[in-house]
Amino acid sequence: METLLNPSKTPILFLRKTHLFKSSLLHPTFNPQPHTLCNRRPISVTITCKVKTSQGRKNDGKIISKKILLSDSAPELSNEEVKAKPKSGGGAWGLVRKLPKRVLAVLSNLPLAIGEMFTVAGLMALGTVIDQGEAPEFYFQKYPEENPVLGFFTWRWVLTLGLDHMFSSPIFLGTLVLLGTSLMACTYTTQIPLVKVARRWSFLQSADAIRKQEFSETLPRASVKDLGVVLMGAGYEVFLKGPSLYAFKGLAGRFAPIGVHLAMLLIMAGGTLSATGSFRGSVTVPQGLNFVMGDVLGPTGFLSTPTEAFNTEVHVNRFYMDYYDSGEVSQFHTDLSLFDLNGKEVMRKTLSVNDPLRYGGITIYQTDWSFSALQVLKDDEGPFNLAMAPIKINGDKKLFGTFLPVGDTDSPNIKGISMLARDLQSIVLYDQQGKFAGVRRPNSKLPIEIDGTKIVIVDAIGSSGLDLKTDPGVPAVYAGFGALMLTTCISYLSHAQIWALQDGTTVIVGGKTNRAKAEFPDEMNCLLDRVPEIVESSISKQPDSIGG
Repeated sequence: METLLNPSKTPILFLRKTHLFKSSLLHPTFNPQPHTLCNRRPISVTITCKVKTSQGRKNDGKIISKKILLSDSAPELSNEEVKAKPKSGGGAWGLVRKLPKRVLAVLSNLPLAIGEMFTVAGLMALGTVIDQGEAPEFYFQKYPEENPVLGFFTWRWVLTLGLDHMFSSPIFLGTLVLLGTSLMACTYTTQIPLVKVARRWSFLQSADAIRKQEFSETLPRASVKDLGVVLMGAGYEVFLKGPSLYAFKGLAGRFAPIGVHLAMLLIMAGGTLSATGSFRGSVTVPQGLNFVMGDVLGPTGFLSTPTEAFNTEVHVNRFYMDYYDSGEVSQFHTDLSLFDLNGKEVMRKTLSVNDPLRYGGITIYQTDWSFSALQVLKDDEGPFNLAMAPIKINGDKKLFGTFLPVGDTDSPNIKGISMLARDLQSIVLYDQQGKFAGVRRPNSKLPIEIDGTKIVIVDAIGSSGLDLKTDPGVPAVYAGFGALMLTTCISYLSHAQIWALQDGTTVIVGGKTNRAKAEFPDEMNCLLDRVPEIVESSISKQPDSIGG
């Protein structure tokens, strides 16, 4: 070929004829796809042409021979090109781009996550040991500086670190946030990529690659199509492409760790909402009196928001107790009525221990009882309400007492009748000298005369001890624990993968699993025993793709 070069025009190359070279390197069935050759050998091609120019003809008729070296690898850059080429991701911008990956790598570190979980568990245990929500004076007395616990722990640690309200303290919430961030980082960097890989259909075209699996076997006279039918019957999802087969089952086991992480995040979110968005309060109300819910409930965190139910008025209709045959208290009950702002009764229920009342997101628990007052008749006058006061005694049993003045009440040395009670079913009476006078039951209407004074015990008025709280995080915590149990069970499902390749009348089979590795070979052998043996010399042509 000839090329005319004109300095004033752009050189144009005219190819008159294109030739295809047939050789061992250019096979007629060559597939134009990128391949990597193990042995890279440059190809030397010699091109001979005549070159004519408009300037001088010194080289007129002279044949110029040049050698062009063809290689399948990219040419090396010169030193100047290397120096001129800017470094991608260099400088401050490169550090900024790499920072998220480095942070994710640190947060998804397993030892760090385990340390965070142990820290949360330790803080929860410490919050159980240290009394929560008490006044500062309580901690001054229990953890004095003069006698520190373990030689260093005093009330200053409790109040400075917020250990008196552990579950809403910054140190506890900060640790929860850090643990939640680690769980999300692990899910993003580890679990989600594993699921993407597991969902990908991967056909192995090499018999050697199949034999390298955890389990491999060769069926001398079998069909890959028959193997697919057997695997489908065993619950596998089967895919065929020419002579290759790919099958899997138990993909849910790959999704389960993500579900476990999400369930733990839901539990921590619910717990945090409970600690920072709840209301709590307690009240002891005598029988026959009222209280308003909003007057009792107090916020526990910065997310606490009152509702319309806080305006509800609660009336204690009746308080009574059940007793064992031995006389000890077995259960106590409170009959409550709830009224709205218009004075309309919106709910009535008798609650007891382990049987609370729920209304408008507020839960009322029966937690305690007390002795409010004693109604008595004195010489057929009255009734008089005598307030009962708790008396401190050794032990955990309750004792209440009151005093009925007798004689001149203006005298500096007032004398009277003492009355003691451990519960609402019997009253013990003592005379002015403190001697035992007798026992009477309320409502018995049986009089007793002490020092010339006739006494009748009309009624014993009890007080109901109630705890009120709102906990918006409870549904999230319950849902999180339910999801955690479910996903934990699902995570034990084995994700098994099987590959097979038809090589003439022989089928090479291989597989692996992430769990139950000891049982997997036995399962595979049982499945392969069910594959029918081919008697004919030829194998029917396999379909291009079958999805099962």
